[in-house]
Amino acid sequence: MKKVYAILMALMLTIAAGAQTLSITTSSGTKSYSAADLTSSSPVTFSDGTTMTVGSDTYTISEITNAGAADVDVNEVHIIYDGSSASVVMATNVTSYVTASVSGAHVTITQSNTAAVDGEEITYVLSGTSTDGSFTLGGSYKCTVSLAGVTLTNPSGAAINITNSKRIQLSAKKGTENTLTDGSGSQKACIYSKGQLQIQGNGTLNVVGNYKHGIKSASYIEIKNLTLNITSTVSDGINCEEYFLMKSGTVTISGVGDDGIQCDLGGTTSTGETTDHEDEDTGNIYLEGGTLNVTATATAAKGIKCDGAINITAGTITVKTTGGAEWDSDDKEVKGSSGLSCDGNMTISGGTISVTSSGAGGKGIKCDGTMTISDDANLTVTTTGYIAYCTSTSSTTINTASSSETKISGSSKTVGDLDDALRTSPKGIKCDGAITISGGTIVVSAKYHEGIETKSTLDISGGYVYSYSSDDAINSSSHMTITGGYVMGNSSGNDGLDANGNLYIQGGNVFAVATSQPEVGIDANTEGGYKLYITGGNVVAIGGFENNASISNGTAKSASYSKGTWYGLYNGSTLAFAFKVPSNSSMGSSMAVYTTSTPALKSGVTGSGTSFWSGYGYTNASGGSDVTLSTYSSSGGGGGQPGGGGQPGGGR
Repeated sequence: MKKVYAILMALMLTIAAGAQTLSITTSSGTKSYSAADLTSSSPVTFSDGTTMTVGSDTYTISEITNAGAADVDVNEVHIIYDGSSASVVMATNVTSYVTASVSGAHVTITQSNTAAVDGEEITYVLSGTSTDGSFTLGGSYKCTVSLAGVTLTNPSGAAINITNSKRIQLSAKKGTENTLTDGSGSQKACIYSKGQLQIQGNGTLNVVGNYKHGIKSASYIEIKNLTLNITSTVSDGINCEEYFLMKSGTVTISGVGDDGIQCDLGGTTSTGETTDHEDEDTGNIYLEGGTLNVTATATAAKGIKCDGAINITAGTITVKTTGGAEWDSDDKEVKGSSGLSCDGNMTISGGTISVTSSGAGGKGIKCDGTMTISDDANLTVTTTGYIAYCTSTSSTTINTASSSETKISGSSKTVGDLDDALRTSPKGIKCDGAITISGGTIVVSAKYHEGIETKSTLDISGGYVYSYSSDDAINSSSHMTITGGYVMGNSSGNDGLDANGNLYIQGGNVFAVATSQPEVGIDANTEGGYKLYITGGNVVAIGGFENNASISNGTAKSASYSKGTWYGLYNGSTLAFAFKVPSNSSMGSSMAVYTTSTPALKSGVTGSGTSFWSGYGYTNASGGSDVTLSTYSSSGGGGGQPGGGGQPGGGR
């Protein structure tokens, strides 16, 4: 007994001298005491040779299983995992608000405070390793969970389960690597929070979701600073409600069984975006910085998906989907994958975004609302999958085709004759609402269907826009208007630019390429009583203009061309742009050109300055030889069926 006294007294002196914390562990748990607690008015006393009193707490010495100095700051609770066991050490000032229960390495904390404790929120610091442990936290006030080098696997549930419905900060401490893994059970995620979840820090967090999602919040999720790796999940990588916001950091999501990131509307009605997102419930996704890499391989999976809007202002974002299409028995339609998918509007004003989709029917971007691209946006979209279809609602095996004109086996119909619900097409950008482009750089390549398509109007007033497709390169189901920017539509099998309403070119620099009859470089829906109006800008059309185009305020001419040759288009003596012809047209070897003054053309020029249109255009040029121009007639030689393939928009 004297030896126990001596050890405890030595600890008291160490605590008092070093401003550390004394932790005392019994079968009831661990409590800690700072040097400030061990004063003359609140001393450590012994009585009867069997008990010890520290402050207001009395211990039976024989029940003390561990006593030592611990580095626990005010407002902190430390959870230390050690194989099949875990210990909990609390700062004295929070012991009246925190109740801990430990079973093996499974720790359950109940926090009872409803306001800040001594001006601060309580922080739970997790460290150590266990292959059969967990952390469960309940309460009614916001707090922080700090990951300080913890490796935790729960084979029968969530690794971290937070039932506290208030705002929770989940922080990876600087310089630490933390790995969380769940197992079988009924949990919603490896990391679950009932309340708002702010994931941050300067450390690394690795997540494996073996049952459902990787990270799930029943409220919003915000991410900044940390390195987050979600390497495997049965369902979504990140799933949340209300809104998702990424400010900075590096997030990599792969190996997911469903969507990379999914954000749902929490209630039934959107609040609309609010100031500082206070009390916001929109189902929106905000990408404001950092590096985000998402790879989704599941059938019909979405890289980034939301019920609301997607707003991208900064950051480096790379999204890849590879999964094929499937028949959705609930919605009774064929659905494919998509890189970015939103039920609301999409706004891209900054950032470098790369989206690729290689599965059958997979789209790069799918937007049910309107789409706006502006400012410093740098967007690249590539799709390489075939069209996906099934032949009827009772025969739902997924088939693939490279064209809407492909004949269906055993039928006189083509794929394009099928109802929209029975097919989905691998478009680069598909938008149900209007598309407005006023700036940025947009490069789209769609191997087997439209490059850029809107089911409404398309307005381009600035930026560099390049779209390649085997179908219509740029298509609108209503009017299309170009007033500025550099715009190239390059089609290997349909129209370069195709409006199913009127098509207005009033400014800007336009290069349209169509290579097969009966399509044209620039097509308006004359069959529907609409027209192509060219009143400004500088225009080149391989395959010519739509029949009976209205051309004014300038001059249109014809010229011969050769594939692979660089040309310079001049408005009078001023160079408009240099361009390279990507392919020959079956309509002949002539192209139409237009400028607001007298057009001139030189062949064999050397391009320089700013390169655009995926390398087919330059702002400057030198050298070259004059090309003979002839009078252009808009009364013949053009016009295919609206939308290409016989239907506006060419399918879903």
